Amino acid sequence: MMAALPAPKLLLPTQNEIDWLLSREVSTFALVRPMAIMVAVGDLGQDGHFEGADTGARWLAFEQERDLVLWQPRRRLLVSECRRAFALGEDIVDNPGTYAFDCNLNIFADPLEWLRANRDGIVIIDWRRAFDRLRDVPRVAIAEALLPTYRQAMRPGRMPELLVIPERRRAAA
Repeated sequence: MMAALPAPKLLLPTQNEIDWLLSREVSTFALVRPMAIMVAVGDLGQDGHFEGADTGARWLAFEQERDLVLWQPRRRLLVSECRRAFALGEDIVDNPGTYAFDCNLNIFADPLEWLRANRDGIVIIDWRRAFDRLRDVPRVAIAEALLPTYRQAMRPGRMPELLVIPERRRAAA
């Protein structure tokens, strides 16, 4: 069994990183709520997992309940550190308040749009798990660019084998 990789060290974003986000119309509210955006340094390993290091690319890091989601804007990469999270912001999927007053779950195409919307929704990382996680959601609003992907993903991964029990036919009396 392989040893688990140590969690990446989280750093505060630099002023340049904060200014970059603010210049792209991300509100200060979205920078700090529900948890402040942090930074992790490292890169993707051969297996696609994020590997923290002392040198490497700087990734914006979003702490979630079950995982750490990392975004590298320059390379347009969005990954889940432990592959537990299926989406950035997924904690709101199971929150009844998300759907109160006929509101819907917003699904954004990229983290920047999600941040511009004050994190009101999700950005899907793993579309293979989307059906199972979203099947009971009452309403979604989705970025138009994602519609074909959404339609393809929102099908069960497999169906059970179907056997038919024949009806008994009775002879006429």
